[in-house]
Amino acid sequence: MTSQDQAGARADTLSLEWRKSSLCPNNASCVEVAALPDGRHAVRDGKNPAAPSLVFGATEWAAFLTEAKAGRFDLGR
Repeated sequence: MTSQDQAGARADTLSLEWRKSSLCPNNASCVEVAALPDGRHAVRDGKNPAAPSLVFGATEWAAFLTEAKAGRFDLGR
């Protein structure tokens, strides 16, 4: 399977090493992420790994991580 990012570059995502949160229960529907060799990152729906994934450039991924670590996306608990 391939996915296409915003710039139109295709990424082969089947052979990637996908990771998910250690807090995700076994057999649960969790978001998964994989690093591509060129510095981009792919994100997919773990319950449907054959579906297209979203591919983000290195700059966008770094910005996302910065904001996530700062708590920008935390939900009120």
